[in-house]
Amino acid sequence: MEETFRKPELLKRAGAEFLGTAFLLMVVVGSGIMGERLANGNAAIALLANSVATGTGLIFLILMFAPISGAHFNSVVTLWAAWNKDLDLHEAAIYLLMQICGAVVGTGAANLMFELPIFFVSQKVRNGSALILSEFIATFGLLAVIQAGVKFHPRLVFLMVASYITAAYWFTASTSFANPAVTVGRMFSDTFAGIRPTDSLPFILAQLAGGATSVLVFRWLLAEEK
Repeated sequence: MEETFRKPELLKRAGAEFLGTAFLLMVVVGSGIMGERLANGNAAIALLANSVATGTGLIFLILMFAPISGAHFNSVVTLWAAWNKDLDLHEAAIYLLMQICGAVVGTGAANLMFELPIFFVSQKVRNGSALILSEFIATFGLLAVIQAGVKFHPRLVFLMVASYITAAYWFTASTSFANPAVTVGRMFSDTFAGIRPTDSLPFILAQLAGGATSVLVFRWLLAEEK
């Protein structure tokens, strides 16, 4: 009974994960389309627009939805929460489903806002060992930031995550997807932010590996001394 009062009901948390992930994809995909259209072929300007919009978008999305669902919006974060026993397996499965559904819906909404087909499969090539390594490192870093932030700076986690993702757009060759649900959503927009379906599975596997490695490393680093 005490647990019931500590957390909003699962339906509300699931809805928050759906909406938050949908809006995250609207920000990522929509700002990529807008940036590309306004940059007149300058990829650096388009990436700058995309990264700044994503970072600032994460700030308001985390602040809005963290009190309801924890504002995961990311399958790797949800798996970490389940590993940490903050969610049971049933709750985690619902979160994962809502994130993927939200990502696809958010991508479709972004496409429609720019008068594009609601869903059109991306042909943007993102392959090679450098990009796979980038996704491993990007996701390792994201989970590191979250774990250290929760322990040392819980009130600043939203800003730490947003700042990290903005930076990771630039220091990783893959532009830091670092999120399986986001990767799935971005398959359905053949635009600046897109990714070919055939390239998505290696990205997702690298993200899962990077997240798992980060959890193991920081479980050791953050362990209390006895």
